[in-house]
Amino acid sequence: MDILKNYINGNWQDSLCKQTIDVVNPANQVVLAKVPFGADTKTDVEECVLYANKAFHEWSQVPVIKRVQVLYKLKTLLEENKDVLAEIITNESGKTKAESLGEIQRAIENVEVACGTPMLMTGDVIEDIATGIDEMMIRQPLGVTACITPFNFPSMIVFWFLPYAIATGNAFIVKPSEKVPLTMVKIFEFIDKLDLPKGLVSLVHGGKESVDAILEHPNIKAISFVGSTPVARYIYSKGTANGKRVQAQGGAKNPVVVLPDADIEMSTKIIADSVYGCAGQRCLAASTIITVGDSKKEIKDAIYEHVKTRTTGYGGNEDVSMGPVITPESKNRIEGLIQKGIDEGAEILLDGRNATIPGYENGNFIKPTILENVALDKELIRTEIFGPVMSLIAMSSIEEAVEFVNKGNYGNMACLFTSSGASARKFRSEANAGNIGINIGVAAPMAQFPFSGWKDSFFGDLHGQGKHAIEFFTQTKVIIERWPNIWSRKF
Repeated sequence: MDILKNYINGNWQDSLCKQTIDVVNPANQVVLAKVPFGADTKTDVEECVLYANKAFHEWSQVPVIKRVQVLYKLKTLLEENKDVLAEIITNESGKTKAESLGEIQRAIENVEVACGTPMLMTGDVIEDIATGIDEMMIRQPLGVTACITPFNFPSMIVFWFLPYAIATGNAFIVKPSEKVPLTMVKIFEFIDKLDLPKGLVSLVHGGKESVDAILEHPNIKAISFVGSTPVARYIYSKGTANGKRVQAQGGAKNPVVVLPDADIEMSTKIIADSVYGCAGQRCLAASTIITVGDSKKEIKDAIYEHVKTRTTGYGGNEDVSMGPVITPESKNRIEGLIQKGIDEGAEILLDGRNATIPGYENGNFIKPTILENVALDKELIRTEIFGPVMSLIAMSSIEEAVEFVNKGNYGNMACLFTSSGASARKFRSEANAGNIGINIGVAAPMAQFPFSGWKDSFFGDLHGQGKHAIEFFTQTKVIIERWPNIWSRKF
């Protein structure tokens, strides 16, 4: 069984760490590869930073219009290899092929936006801020930067950061999730074909030891992270304590409010996709569905009829609409939370536990699950389940629903389904979440916009993607200069 290599100084090389863990297909438990995982990965990080720092000093002097040329080639390579990447993503993360292809497309869109960096990182100039004195603000790169990414989007999340970091002149280190490293290994085969200084973009494997090495290394200036809220809080606190810029995206508990005047048929389909897409393993998965007024039974019945037809299985099969969750431990945790909700008084309308898929009996499958009347004062309503579980609750008014949304600890996204412009305006104005959807499922912002998040869903100031990414990976320098004629005389 192959042990995955690091990509350091433009070369594939063995990790100094001899301990490994298995990379496993969640649909059948087949071992796909082994990945370094242990204390010695810290030394890998140190070597990685050494070469990255050297490459940064060369790359930062390259004009930005030339730096983005490598992104055009990277975009082409990603487009030409969509199917290859989608197959890897499906096999190591469990997504359906359509979900895997959609993820890659979002990665490509971020490369496209980053190609506009020559315009996005322009500065400001005021001539004659005082008599004979000009003032300007320019943006310069930070140095060595890094990202630590989760299992649920093996390709997309890296591209919230990577293309912007290198386009603005930084070096960049990727530490992928040890659960899904194969996708990034393949992408680095494409990166190896780019005309970049050796060491500028690096791949290093590992777990907590390599993460801590990144957080502690004095030459790493900025860190991007996506994952659970407890880990995001740890990354942010430790990274900033070490003087680094940090953007740390955490978890979520995304509410969807359905008003009586909503288009029930269309809303139901969109909501189901939002809850069960990627088996609910998304920080933008819909979780709590709030029916308002007297539409409760109609919406509940429509959701139930639609959801029970969804097909669970191996994501590579064309007729499958939802794949497995990532690990047996995740399956056990999710099923335990379902039972906890029942113990707290919820009724189960659709029970996806103990699912068995013919031909994939060892897979980590949970079928779509619906809980009704989840207790508002108990743990489940506040807990990020991160699985294919919908919680249905009813409220009497949009005011009550907004109050519920705003009391939550998380603030990634909140959605409203309605045909009323006044209700939509009220919701988008008053709901305390960084992303708002109106008659839209819980969808990720396009690459031109920041991936926003509030409260315990985000730690930091600047988010991934778009202009926020450009600002995150650059620092501003203000220059005030005066050139009196007598000082400008040529001798």
